Amino acid sequence: MTAEYAIETLNRSFLRDYPREAAREIEALPPESVAPALADQSIAVLTRVWDYLLPDAAENLLLQLPDDVASGLLTSLDPARATAVLDRLDDAERERYLGLLDNAVARELRELLEYPADSAGRMMDARVMALRGEMTAAEALDRLRRARRPGRVRLVFLVDDAGRLTSAVDLQDLATAEPDTPLRALARPVATAASALDPRDEVVERLEQFRSEELPVLDIHGGLRGVIRSEVLLQTLQDETSADLQTMVGVSREERALSPVTFAVRKRLLWMEINLVTAFLAASVVGLFESTIAQFTALAVLLPVVAGQSGNAGAQALAVTMRGLALREIGMRQWLRLLSKEVRVGMVNGVVIALTTAAGVYVWSGSEGLALIIALAMVLSMSIACAAGAMVPIVLTRLGQDPAQSSSIILTTVTDIAGFFSFLGIAALLAGLLLAG
Repeated sequence: MTAEYAIETLNRSFLRDYPREAAREIEALPPESVAPALADQSIAVLTRVWDYLLPDAAENLLLQLPDDVASGLLTSLDPARATAVLDRLDDAERERYLGLLDNAVARELRELLEYPADSAGRMMDARVMALRGEMTAAEALDRLRRARRPGRVRLVFLVDDAGRLTSAVDLQDLATAEPDTPLRALARPVATAASALDPRDEVVERLEQFRSEELPVLDIHGGLRGVIRSEVLLQTLQDETSADLQTMVGVSREERALSPVTFAVRKRLLWMEINLVTAFLAASVVGLFESTIAQFTALAVLLPVVAGQSGNAGAQALAVTMRGLALREIGMRQWLRLLSKEVRVGMVNGVVIALTTAAGVYVWSGSEGLALIIALAMVLSMSIACAAGAMVPIVLTRLGQDPAQSSSIILTTVTDIAGFFSFLGIAALLAGLLLAG
């Protein structure tokens, strides 16, 4: 038996019988120096060791292995383990390795790598640094320096032998610790974590509740898959807000400033037709009071004033409610409290605006009756408009619809009808005051 054969046998036995300890030794070595020895081992042996490797070590070693060994390893690994490694690669690298696999295996892994839209998996950065609690501060800092693509690191997460998240170490604490300090002595509990399939709303709620700059993302086994950084979430929310501004007025989320004319027309035209129908509905209210308007033409002149003010009041209430829903400041159970608040706001603002409007109308027309009618209409229409601005997104949410979806069109219809009906209705009831004026 040659010495080389004996060493090879010992290596194989060590890797097969003590995979956990072997993984620790491999993590401490440069991947380019250990990869040739691993490439000579059987796939079964490599699979046992890979189950205990830290994510960054598994990624770096995979890139050093020959293609045939890498494809055999990815095929034999548990799909969750395989996707955890592939998720860390660039798109081009990931596709190259998937192309080495059997079609059925590649299809399964691609499906696992595809996270639903607006999920935590879509927002996370898979280049998360995971270390073990028994490592020292010096060893951890060395690993960070040697990381291929460390990303922006604020926290270093600690995992157990199965890759499950246990705790975290702040980078500042790590940098200022004594070199031989074990990481578990610097660790602090992780306040909260997200599943890769959690919707974005839940992610936002967790980050706000726990005031965390980084949110770890776990797979179904509790293994660390990535991290959501606050700046990524902020950008996502900004994009969502800009999209909401478009959908509130019936414009598609997909439309951009320089989108083709045909695309813009196709996306907008349906909502323009719907808006036309609602405009006719508001106009029909005016038609109900045709005789009153014919008798008192000043009412037609002042109609836009009442409708405009109620529209502005409703838009303010809508904006505040939409923001409250987006930031989870309010929920469905608080609808009555919100409605009460907005009605009171509408009444107070309505009274102040009514006094100003009445004074202006009196100076213009010299009619005390007309001034009183528009003042009453202003208070009533602004109260209704504020209530509608609060309730439109609440009702849409209760119905399972997107509260941003064309809520402005619905609100405009409500405020126009409220403004026209209150002004003309009160004028019809108090026509005697107009005759006296």
